[in-house]
Amino acid sequence: MTTFSIRTATSADNGFLVDMLVQAVNWLPERNWPREEILANPELAHYVDGWMRPGDFGVIAVDPADRPVGASWCRHLTAADPGYGYVSDDIPELTLGVVEHWRNRGVGRALLRAVLSVAHDRGLRAVSLSVERANVAAKLYASEGFHTVESFDDADTMVTQLAGPRTAAGFDPSVTANP
Repeated sequence: MTTFSIRTATSADNGFLVDMLVQAVNWLPERNWPREEILANPELAHYVDGWMRPGDFGVIAVDPADRPVGASWCRHLTAADPGYGYVSDDIPELTLGVVEHWRNRGVGRALLRAVLSVAHDRGLRAVSLSVERANVAAKLYASEGFHTVESFDDADTMVTQLAGPRTAAGFDPSVTANP
């Protein structure tokens, strides 16, 4: 049984969020963009630059020794500096990454549910994201209520509505997940 818990992300988690952005970008085994290249690319770096700005929020999955194993966070990007999954200035864009050897253990789903619960509790109406169609995460997002609102050559922008009660389990940072 894999045991992990989820806690609220803080400004001290910036370095780990960068690590998870690198994991998210390099989901394909043959793609191995270095951290420095990702941080030098404004279209990618704006997901983590200056974390934690007002309005930023996220969650971190940690193993029993309190080592981070995954993260999901939301950030409001603007029409002047849109993300790949940009929909509008009032809809934050979600990023999710899991340490490779922790994948396929329920960490991603637990993180997604937790960050969406936080978004709902903050009164947000929706959350967006961008995912490459070949990424297995696309199926996870669809199974958790995201739907495609715009398609590109190999990626989709997806949105989930947050109005009304969430069907996923609520987020309590003291709860331990045992998928």
